[in-house]
Amino acid sequence: MAEGTSRQGLTVVITGASSGFGKGMAKRLAAEGANVVLAARRTELIEQLAEELGPNAIAVTTDISLEGDMERLMDTALADFGKVDVWINNAGLGIIGSFTEIPLADQMRLVQVNLIGTMYGSRFALKQFQQQSYGTLINLSSFATSIPLPFGAAYTATKYGISGLSKGLYQEMRLDDWKDIHVCAVHPWVTDTPWTEHAGNYSGHAIEIGPADDPEEVIEEILELIDHPKESLEIGFKVKGAAVIHKLMPDTVEKLDGHFLHKMLKSSPPAEPTSGSLFEPRREGSGVSGNMRERFRNK
Repeated sequence: MAEGTSRQGLTVVITGASSGFGKGMAKRLAAEGANVVLAARRTELIEQLAEELGPNAIAVTTDISLEGDMERLMDTALADFGKVDVWINNAGLGIIGSFTEIPLADQMRLVQVNLIGTMYGSRFALKQFQQQSYGTLINLSSFATSIPLPFGAAYTATKYGISGLSKGLYQEMRLDDWKDIHVCAVHPWVTDTPWTEHAGNYSGHAIEIGPADDPEEVIEEILELIDHPKESLEIGFKVKGAAVIHKLMPDTVEKLDGHFLHKMLKSSPPAEPTSGSLFEPRREGSGVSGNMRERFRNK
C-alpha cells in the first residue's frame, strides 16, 4: 500500500484475529481506516481488541470448523457494514509429532479446522463477492506445500489442500469472467507468532524451530495483496529459494529438511503430549509475536 493511502470504508473479515497474523493485520487495517470484523473462538480477546481499535471494529465469536458460525460471521459483517471487500482465511493450527503416534482424533480435528474451515470461509466469501461483482479472498497456506514436513504430515496435507483449493477457485473466477474477484494463496515461512503455544505436540520435545521470520514483515506482504492481488504469494527468500531448489533436487532437499527438523526437535527440552488449542482455545499466546526467535537463539 502506498504511504499515506487510506483504506477508509474498506471492510475486511479476518479469521484467527485473537493473535498472530490475524491480530497484526487487524491493527494495521484499522489504523488505516478500514472496517475490521474480528473472528476467533477467544471471545474476550477479540472483544478487547475491537474496543482498542474503535467503533469500526466488531468481534464475532467463531469456530471456523462450524458452517453455522461462518455463516453468522458473514451475516454479521453485512449487517454492520453492508458489504465485505476482503475476506482473509487466516485461522489455522498445527500438530508436530510422528504420524502414527498423534491421536487420529487430533488429526481429523486439524483437517476440520485448517481445510474445512477454509472451504467454509471461501464459499461464503465468494458467494457474496459474486453478488457484489468484486472482492478479494486471501487464504493462508504454508511453505510446506513446497517442502513437505516430516513430523508434520497432517499439517502439510491440510496446507496442500488449501493451496489446491485456492488454485482451483482462482481458475473458476477466471473462466466465469469474474474479472474483479480475486483469489490469493499465501505461503509464508516459519514465522515468530504464538503458533507453537497453540499447536498440538506429540514429539516428546518442546517446539523450538527456526530460524523464524518477523511477523510484521509477513503481515505487510499479505496486506499488499489487497491492492495488488496475485494467485500465489511466496513470502521471503527462504520460501522462494527452497521452492526453486526443491524443484531441481527434490529428494535431496526433502532428506536434508527432514534431518534438520528432526535434529532441532530432538535437541529441545522434553515436553508432555498435548492437543494444544485443537479442541478448546487456550488463553496463552495472544500477541502478534511469540518468542520463537529468542528461544531458537538460546538453543
